[in-house]
Amino acid sequence: MDPEHRYLSVGMNPSPSDGELSVLFSGEGQPQPLHQMGPAIHDYYLIHTVLSGYGQFVIRDKKYNCVKGDTFVIFPGELFFYQADEWQPWHYIWVAFVGHGAKGLLTSLGVTPEQPFISGCLHPKIPEIYRQLHDCFHSDYVPDLSNLEAGGWVRLLLRQLGAAKRQLEVVDPVRDNATEHIIKQAIQFLSLQYTQSISIEHMSNMLGYHRTHLCKLFKQSTGVSPMQYLLKIRMQRAEALLATSMTVDQVASSVGYGDALYFSRKFRKWSGQSPSEYRQTLRTSPKR
Repeated sequence: MDPEHRYLSVGMNPSPSDGELSVLFSGEGQPQPLHQMGPAIHDYYLIHTVLSGYGQFVIRDKKYNCVKGDTFVIFPGELFFYQADEWQPWHYIWVAFVGHGAKGLLTSLGVTPEQPFISGCLHPKIPEIYRQLHDCFHSDYVPDLSNLEAGGWVRLLLRQLGAAKRQLEVVDPVRDNATEHIIKQAIQFLSLQYTQSISIEHMSNMLGYHRTHLCKLFKQSTGVSPMQYLLKIRMQRAEALLATSMTVDQVASSVGYGDALYFSRKFRKWSGQSPSEYRQTLRTSPKR
């Protein structure tokens, strides 16, 4: 096994069949930062669903930036590549299967080598189905029965993914241009990573967009630049923390500033007061 990949659990089918649909293995893992697979090909179908974190999936020269709830499918014979994020590597679950009926089932869901990605489909049932499927190979069933049960769970998984995909398409009929999805990912990235020293260049690379183009899309959608949006998140959080007993240094560090003096200048420009003055105002203001 790959030392850079933390396998939380793996289940192998002891008796795969040559029928319509047969599971080979399933598992759950959390790779190290920048861990990658490929470029390579498989001779089976492989589905991953992201439970948390970030990563990239590339197939047919198209890059998909994955976040919690996204699912990607690798088809037999298709050259692929995927990689965990440097700062917040993904945690995912997967299942591999074969069978003469597999391609038709996936196609009926609208999942093809040209469209191998389902965005934002983490219904609570989906992780549970993966784990039930995985447990088939750790039960006391005879191998043929485990294979039969696993095939049933894969069909339920595909059904759930298909339902989630269809619901998303109804809710967002213009999703094909991916702009809304990209902006949503950017906002999520900023909202989760504001405590770190964030580089817009890194965020742009993670989302697969040129920095200038992403900033233009972001401002068109939100009315502010990514850095202005980040500043708003940090300052609003700082205001909340200044109402506690934390020191100014601690507040600065908690909102992504290693230099308390630089933070104080930013805060004064934002609020018109220094952090200490703002805190004093809070203390002297009448309680509501």
